[in-house]
Amino acid sequence: MSTPDVEDAEKVMCAGKTPTFAPKLEAGKTYYWCTCGRSKNQPMCDGSHQATKFQPMAWTADKNGSAKWCRCKATKTPPFCDNSHFRLWSPCCGGPSVKVGELYEKFN
Repeated sequence: MSTPDVEDAEKVMCAGKTPTFAPKLEAGKTYYWCTCGRSKNQPMCDGSHQATKFQPMAWTADKNGSAKWCRCKATKTPPFCDNSHFRLWSPCCGGPSVKVGELYEKFN
């Protein structure tokens, strides 16, 4: 795992421009959602946030099933997708034009 440059430590990485429905939820299990975008185990944390300001977000499932997990990290409803990834596709939609794997400053 590589250490980010100091100036990149506060930027999030776009891990994907579409949500994922994996992993399947198990009632009572706690999941650790990646907030930095650097995890190779998206959407879950693998510890790649080291040397950044980010920490994983703990979330416990209250029932079995599936969830629409965010991978772009722009969601306003973490850890779930709220379709904010559409704003990353083109600056015409009010956000930066970001490619998967690129770092960007979070926007409102």
